[in-house]
Amino acid sequence: MDGLEGSGSGSGWCVNCGNRSEWEDWVDLSLFDDTVLVVVTTVCVPLLLLGLLGNALTILVVWRRPQMRSTTYLYLSSMAVSDVLILLLMPLDLYKLWRYRPWLLGDAVCKLSVFVGECCTFSSILHMTALGAERYLAVCFPLRARLLVTRRRVRVLIAGLWGVAMLSAGPALALVGVERLQGGASECRCTQYAQTSGLLKAMLWLSNLYFICPLTILTLLYGLIARRLHLRAHTHRDKTHHQTLRMMGEHRGLWW
Repeated sequence: MDGLEGSGSGSGWCVNCGNRSEWEDWVDLSLFDDTVLVVVTTVCVPLLLLGLLGNALTILVVWRRPQMRSTTYLYLSSMAVSDVLILLLMPLDLYKLWRYRPWLLGDAVCKLSVFVGECCTFSSILHMTALGAERYLAVCFPLRARLLVTRRRVRVLIAGLWGVAMLSAGPALALVGVERLQGGASECRCTQYAQTSGLLKAMLWLSNLYFICPLTILTLLYGLIARRLHLRAHTHRDKTHHQTLRMMGEHRGLWW
């Protein structure tokens, strides 16, 4: 895990968690060359616009058309909200790439940007896991699924998933902050407290669990779904074959 502290995670909250003295010796305002920054920005801006448009249309269609408010589309619209929030953070991420030091947006923006990013990431993972569990019930236990999976219960479950995601991302508020470096420059980065208290390692373990556990659960659920569909198809073929033989026998009896 020590190697991860310097490299950062997929969500980007420990980008500057490596050797502090090495970072403090940097005098450049940007982490990358201007050519790289221009290419990254050129790619990200269209993705930002298309992503906002697509997810906004998803939310609009689901909530403006009652016939689209099935349990599956409720999950999809909630995940679309998560995607919109993540996309809205993209300009801030680009700002960090272009000018990571000095940080001029305040401590609250520094903390909230990381918290919202982590919360939305965890929420999307939980939504996909819950949606996989619903598909499992619908395929393997269709009658029970009709009784258990209702729109009201799914709405309550979605609210609960967001609550769990917020609680899981809560430590991120203490993980980063604006710190003064040698020379007076300020930077939004992992705090000294996060590194010395073990909070950074705990969040890294939590992020890994959020990847490993849902992946294991979804693999198991979809494996069971595939097995049930295979057995159902095999049973249907046997029944069809039996009915065909019976019809042939009846036809032969009538012919004789």
